Amino acid sequence: MSALVDEDDVSLPSDDDLEEEVEQTEEEPEVVVDLSNTEVVTKYLEASRITNLALSTLIPHIVAGAKVLDLILIGEALINKSLSKIYNKKVNGKPVDKGMAFPVCLSVNERICNFSPLASEAPTDGLSPGDMVKIDLGCHIDGFISVAAHTVCVPSAAGETPEIPGPSAGTVCAAAHNAMLVAAATIKPGNTNVQVTEALSKVCESYGVKCIANVRMHQMKHFVIDGPKEIALRPPNVDEGEERVDTCTFEENEVYCVDIAMSTGEGKGREGTDRTTVYKRNVDQTYKLRMKASHYLLKKVTENFPTMPFSLRMVDDERQAKMGVKECTDHNLLSAYPVFNERDGVFVAHFKCTVLLMPNGTKKVTGLDLPEYFTTDKTLDEENQKMLDEIREKEEKKKKKAAAKKKKKKAAK
Repeated sequence: MSALVDEDDVSLPSDDDLEEEVEQTEEEPEVVVDLSNTEVVTKYLEASRITNLALSTLIPHIVAGAKVLDLILIGEALINKSLSKIYNKKVNGKPVDKGMAFPVCLSVNERICNFSPLASEAPTDGLSPGDMVKIDLGCHIDGFISVAAHTVCVPSAAGETPEIPGPSAGTVCAAAHNAMLVAAATIKPGNTNVQVTEALSKVCESYGVKCIANVRMHQMKHFVIDGPKEIALRPPNVDEGEERVDTCTFEENEVYCVDIAMSTGEGKGREGTDRTTVYKRNVDQTYKLRMKASHYLLKKVTENFPTMPFSLRMVDDERQAKMGVKECTDHNLLSAYPVFNERDGVFVAHFKCTVLLMPNGTKKVTGLDLPEYFTTDKTLDEENQKMLDEIREKEEKKKKKAAAKKKKKKAAK
């Protein structure tokens, strides 16, 4: 299995092309919206740069005493500010659509994912040292989506190294991060989703942890965050009501969200008492709504979040949004992203990256390195360890190449 591709191997337009206005006529052929179009690749890379920047800039703010909602708002502001600086020329008289592709979520301790509370219901207590925080976010440029998730432990003060709450916390985080890298390298043309699930099962066995059954990886397409091809983190137990996943084969020029959530518990996410606030419009569904609040919510969603997931907190009138959401979901106009939880005392890790299946190999474009304080004495199986060694060897070569290039540029001045 080959390692991931270096971004230097990808041919891109110049920086000036980012702001170039493209004029199209009716006689021109339909625009290609997959990775065979270099402009599409550029938009994915720009969205990925912003996604990684938002993650890395937000993490230093996650300290003891910080409040979840404040951190979420910082993350959203970082993304929106970065997006405001690029792609500002109109195309065919219309502005380029860009914005959040997934609302910033901060899920603490037993919460697994999708916690993005309303302002009126946000936790009033600050974070505590040793809390395990899962950050999930994403953005898009012209419908080309980039997402990422990362897990950190809360330090007692900014700049200090956190004390993780136990050896198992380090193990589950190392397992989940390595599983993300293994999955990313396994998703390549000709391979199947079954091969990815099998590789993840070996990782879980090596580290003695469980994948979260509720979480699935998805293909991403133009303006579509949950595409038709999906990957189970573990073989679905149909007898327990888990949805079966059809076998699919990966193809060149596809894009995938590699979404890994693991726990030291049973690996079953449960809905708790937290209000679901993250939803997505089902664009192929219609219904004649009866309630005024439902009409209001659907109108706001259609205007501001027609295709991407959003938080009810982003709707101007929170009261109307809360009243109208039930009728919208009851009639399948909106799909819910519930807040999933593990049992109390269980450690949870969540890592996510975006991969592009380029002609010269799979390219991982988002996702940060595993924090050094997450350590484990567990070892990976031989096959997956070999794959990780290849990935790290390539990363080292990339760093040396970048350092040499920087040194040469400095010497030329």
